[in-house]
Amino acid sequence: MAPVAMRLAAQSLSDAQPVPFWLEDPGKPGALPALTGTEKCDLLVVGGGYSGLWTALLAKEREPSRDVVLIEGREVGWAASGRNGGFCAASLTHGFGNGLARWPGELPRLEELGERNLDGIEEAVARYSLDCDFERTGEIDVATEPYQVEELHEMYEEIDRLGLADGLELLDRDAVRAEVDSPTFLAGLWDRRGVAMLNPAKLAWGLKRACLDLGVRIFENTPGLELVSVGAGMGVRTPYGRVLARRVALGTNVFPSLVKRVRHYTVPVYDYALMTEPLSPEQLASVGWKNRQGLGDSANQFHYFRITADNRILWGGYDAIYPFGGKLDAERDQRPETYLKLAEHFFRCFPQLEGLRFSHAWGGAIDTCSRFSAFFGTAYKGKVAYAAGFTGLGVGATRFGGDVMLDLLAGERTERTELDMVRSKPLPFPPEPIAWAGIGITKWAMARADENGGRRNLWLKTMDRMGLGFDS
Repeated sequence: MAPVAMRLAAQSLSDAQPVPFWLEDPGKPGALPALTGTEKCDLLVVGGGYSGLWTALLAKEREPSRDVVLIEGREVGWAASGRNGGFCAASLTHGFGNGLARWPGELPRLEELGERNLDGIEEAVARYSLDCDFERTGEIDVATEPYQVEELHEMYEEIDRLGLADGLELLDRDAVRAEVDSPTFLAGLWDRRGVAMLNPAKLAWGLKRACLDLGVRIFENTPGLELVSVGAGMGVRTPYGRVLARRVALGTNVFPSLVKRVRHYTVPVYDYALMTEPLSPEQLASVGWKNRQGLGDSANQFHYFRITADNRILWGGYDAIYPFGGKLDAERDQRPETYLKLAEHFFRCFPQLEGLRFSHAWGGAIDTCSRFSAFFGTAYKGKVAYAAGFTGLGVGATRFGGDVMLDLLAGERTERTELDMVRSKPLPFPPEPIAWAGIGITKWAMARADENGGRRNLWLKTMDRMGLGFDS
């Protein structure tokens, strides 16, 4: 980074609060009491993020008389569900390329189910009056290098060949800059209906209220400590008591699963984001963004960015940090060296916004797996179901995951449980230090590919053949 750019980036960060913007909201609901003693229920949901909240809500919608308990280790929405970028995507496979590489035969079905899932989220927002700034504006994949322009065209042609291009629009340099103006934008592919923008914390808090209204019993500051079989059902020990349940759904994602054999399928990756102060009318006019889409660039180390309801810009991504041993540590939620990179990249993208300052800077862990999209399963002879590995797709795909878990717990054969995506598992991660070294080499190789016209070296090609590559 050039000294001048570094100085400007540092100055823009001088007032940034080291907390997630979304969670610093005066409308945040108070915490509910912790569980004490013994509670009994039909269904216990472990985890108060999107995965657990959607599962509890869908369970009550399917069977209103079902007694549902949800426990959360801290407060609903405090982790990844409350601090993400607010991109709610229809895709269940982390993009068309990744889905085509892994499930080519059922990709049209996966795309249809994903669209229906996003429609279901939009319907729930209206039905339960979820005040979460939901805007179905779509998302533009932006090319910032010449080779990425060619890749966008090839992707569109492949999508069109499969009959899945409805709602997609290729944008040339002038067209993409007419939507959002940056001198770095060379082309774009706009998915007009497949992504919604929302306030992630408000969505979590709204789902909490909707669950309570339907009769879900929620206990916060109540981590699940141990899972054991108890007669025909299951028991989960908590700090001050226990829950006895006929069935259990695990939505703990990045946190260690209560089913220990699931743990080696995921690793935590730390992701970071910045939020600007509100743009003035003049600053907003200089950028455009009248259609308020989400955006992401097409590099391997990519940025995601969007505009908020009060005309701030969220700018995140690029650095994805894996901690040795996969250990979660709150100290890693702050990483000034990444904030400097992100700020410098922001002003390279939007030089007309020089002088704009960042109000918030934060990070946190998300779970990822080797196929870059969620996986599912059961344990304890079908009495426990889990969904994990959403890899940044949790805002939308967790609702689909909730439906899958409920199908599995019911022992039902459905259009979801018959999917190869649902019936198969990703490759597990190797033990340390092999995992740390492999992830580090892969990150280095992806950065080199970005620098060398997208050319994937032998390491990345080998990862692709092993099913460990990532095609967005």
